Amino acid sequence: MTYETLNYIVDDAIATIILNRPQRMNALTKIMEAELRSAVEAAGRDENIRAIILTGAGRAFCAGMDMDELEVLPPEDIQAEQWMRPYDMNRRADYQTRYSYFPAAPKPVISAINGAAAGLGLIMALYSDFRIASDKAVFATAFAKRGLIAEHGIAWMLPRIIGHANATDLLLTSRKIDATEALSMGLVNRVVSADLLMDTARQLARQLSDEVSPRSVRTMKKQLWEAPFQSLGESVTQANTEMVMSLQSEDFKEGIAHFVERRPARFTGC
Repeated sequence: MTYETLNYIVDDAIATIILNRPQRMNALTKIMEAELRSAVEAAGRDENIRAIILTGAGRAFCAGMDMDELEVLPPEDIQAEQWMRPYDMNRRADYQTRYSYFPAAPKPVISAINGAAAGLGLIMALYSDFRIASDKAVFATAFAKRGLIAEHGIAWMLPRIIGHANATDLLLTSRKIDATEALSMGLVNRVVSADLLMDTARQLARQLSDEVSPRSVRTMKKQLWEAPFQSLGESVTQANTEMVMSLQSEDFKEGIAHFVERRPARFTGC
């Protein structure tokens, strides 16, 4: 696929999406925003893809909204229907809004955070399933310093990841934190040296692609993202229903077979 503001690369079963406006620290424009959603949705639909990596070109992951566009952004744009459409009716509408559509993708999304992740860049990382940070990465909510508020569900998401006290700190002060502090808060899964970032992300993507059932990953991702809306009883009921279907799946048969036969798995996702 060809895009104006990002690169979309498929290698074996891994789709790598690279935000490609390095001269602007990969700040989001409306074009990039539309292209990013298109790329994530395309990877989600592609049966040959089993994992998605998101990263940035140059020294930044994503520095937030491009200031030239933010300055003239019409207030009503935030609720424009084009940004809020669902694309998969089997996924909660909560996760198909303007920047929360990553959870609706049936493939795991890995954010490889190579540099600054601020504002909307931080939001994209939070909605990913894995966050691997370079030791050069820095993080900031930035909204309070722009006279804005906690946008796009970050007030719901951030406390669930790093706790209420840390979320309050980052949102109200808008202070920058480095990768070490982000790791201590639980904001990222791991921190690696800059030269190992993409290799580490690809190693994780390769593990998700080769070693585990894509059907299991798809179902468990849905369970994890829906659990905050459920009671324990509802979660158990959903799990019981899914368990019956998994026991009848081809991937379950293969999961037993490759273990008994002591060979690499050949999961199909069915």
